[in-house]
This record gives sequence, structure tokens and C-alpha cells, in this order.
Amino acid sequence: MAGKDRKRELARLRYERQQQRRAIRQARARRMKIIGTVVAVVVVAGGSGAIAFAMNGPAKKDKTSAASTPTAAPSVSVKPGECAYQPLSAEAAGSAKDVGKPPAKPVKGTYDMTIHTSLGTITAKLDGAKAACTVNSFTYLASKKFFNNTKCHRLVTEGIKVLQCGDPTGTGTGGPAYGFGNENVPKAGKSGQATYKRGVIAMAHSSAPNSNGSQFFIVYGDSPLPADYTVFGEITKGMGVVDSVAKAGAEPADQSGNTAPKKKIEIKDLTVSKM
Repeated sequence: MAGKDRKRELARLRYERQQQRRAIRQARARRMKIIGTVVAVVVVAGGSGAIAFAMNGPAKKDKTSAASTPTAAPSVSVKPGECAYQPLSAEAAGSAKDVGKPPAKPVKGTYDMTIHTSLGTITAKLDGAKAACTVNSFTYLASKKFFNNTKCHRLVTEGIKVLQCGDPTGTGTGGPAYGFGNENVPKAGKSGQATYKRGVIAMAHSSAPNSNGSQFFIVYGDSPLPADYTVFGEITKGMGVVDSVAKAGAEPADQSGNTAPKKKIEIKDLTVSKM
């Protein structure tokens, strides 16, 4: 190979390596995670990453990924009592699945959620009184079949006990093309943390504001977490399905820090209806 050709080839390879490293950094930055006391868990939401359990360290920021998650663009103003679903920034929207936005006027009352998975059916009661905007969003996304044929991509077994789902990309970086803020967050103790009880369903998000989206986590064992995650429902049947996934354990962390469940579980379809 001639000298000039060899230089061009080396330059091309160097450029490709740089692009690969950049892609990995961006994936880490977008990942939604839940912050646990011992282990970085998961959550990222709103096209950026839900518990969201990116999770390891005090709730405020996940040093490895959530800290640089792009925020939703704060461009929507609403009337009192309405929900402010903010469009994502151009950067964050890259991994988003755009199905429009829910109506600003939220739902009211209690709702049933049914999740048909590859391992069995899970049902839950959603609290549209205390978490109206979250339940409103879930109802809307379910009507768009947003969750259908998506895998639960993350399982955390140390420090906290959660299974994270709701990302159509299956990577922890995806969500809808909008984000929204917290509601119905548990009261924190002196440590700044709260105990998220077994059976609770909560939203995953990054450290950015308004980064709740579609990613959620199911708590299969009482877990100490920063009091920073919206509780919007509780499992009523099917915890055995989650327990079976948890019992099988998690895969080693991949390059982006995700720990996928060894026993694969996929949401075949998810529906929400008024009780």
C-alpha cells in the first residue's frame, strides 16, 4: 500500500474509532436510570434514559450517565390544573418515538392497567388522582400501542430491586417525543431517601428536569431510593412473573452500564382502562 493510501486508511480507522466512542458516550448520557444507595440501577425517561433507574448514588444525579442527559425544551405553558408535556430538545429527540402528545387536561380517578407479557399477565391499579398527568400519559401512550412488543431492558438485583421497562428501543435511551415533571413523590426521610415498597410502579427519569416519559420500573422488593420518582400505581396481580425474572438474575453490565435480565421478558401489549 502506498504511503498516502496507508495514511488515509489509518485516518479512516481512527475516525471510525472516535465515532464509536462518541456513540457509546452519547448512549450513556441518554440512558434513564434510577439512583440507588448502593448500585446504579436504571431509570431514564423522555428519550433520555427511567428509573428510570439509572440508579447509583444519591438521587440528585447519576454521575455516569444521567447527569448529561438532554432536557426537555421548556416551551409549553399551561393553565392551572393542566399537564405540561414538554417537547424534547433536538438532541434528545433522536432516540424518541413520536406519537404526538397527550391532552393537557388530565384524567381523573382510578385506572386498570393490564400488561400481557411473554411470561404471563401483570395487572395494576393506577392512581389518576395523585398522579393524574402520569396516568394521563400512560393512557395516551397505551392507546397508541406505544408499549406493544417492547422488552423490559433492565434488572437491578443489588442495593435496590427493580425491573425497568417501557423503552421501545430496548436500550434505556428511548421514549416518547415529550417529557414531563414529577408528581406524587414519596416523602423523604432525613437521608433524603424513601422506601419504595414491593409492588409499586414508578417512573424512571434522568437528572434533567421534565424527563419522565415512558420508562417505568416495577419494585419487586422494598428498595431505598431518592424521594425523586413518581409513584403512579401498584401491582394487583402477576408479581410472580416479575419474581421469576428477578430470580434468574441479571446479565453483566454492558458498555453503557445496562444490566439486562437473564430471563427475557417482553411486553406483548399494554392497555389502560377506567375502573
